[in-house]
Amino acid sequence: MMINHNELICDFVGGPFGYRIRHGRSQYHALAKAVGFKGKKNLNIIDATAGLGRDAFLLASLGANVTLIERNTKMHKLLEEGIFRAKNENDDYAEIVARMTLIYGDAIELLPDLKPETVLIDPMHPPRRKTALVKKELRIIRDIVGTDTDAKKLMDTALENSNSRVVLKWPRKAEPMVGLPSPSHQIVGKTTRYDVFIQT
Repeated sequence: MMINHNELICDFVGGPFGYRIRHGRSQYHALAKAVGFKGKKNLNIIDATAGLGRDAFLLASLGANVTLIERNTKMHKLLEEGIFRAKNENDDYAEIVARMTLIYGDAIELLPDLKPETVLIDPMHPPRRKTALVKKELRIIRDIVGTDTDAKKLMDTALENSNSRVVLKWPRKAEPMVGLPSPSHQIVGKTTRYDVFIQT
């Protein structure tokens, strides 16, 4: 089946995601707990696998300073366009994206120089057995970026360089990533879990 890449858009304003942001539901999101918000502001977070930037935008809407790293040229371009549209939507959105810094490149190479506090990693997840249930948007993204065969190397790099915590976003029922230490704790949602590695 042919997949139309032109159907993919980075949109922080419209749809269910924009509704959640406008109505303040993001503050209860498990991701906020995973990165250690607990009411804190001015957290410095690196989203090492930015994708369409929704996690980064959510965290920035709560007051975090987020650096987004994306190595795929098409995804990076979509992010640029989405951030530009949000910036010009209104002052509230402009304030949020002002806390977002987009970088093109490979996080494995960039993280050592960035000296991160908290790193969020959301690699392309293992394919589900029930592939028909995978959302169309995710199928398009997978077709564009492929499989993150170096996800373990990225996790190792993050664990070596983060001075606060590393958060791995992973399917709830998926086996742990092979070769990683046990997480400090997990936050489990309906379909997603966050493996949290506290750096000491």
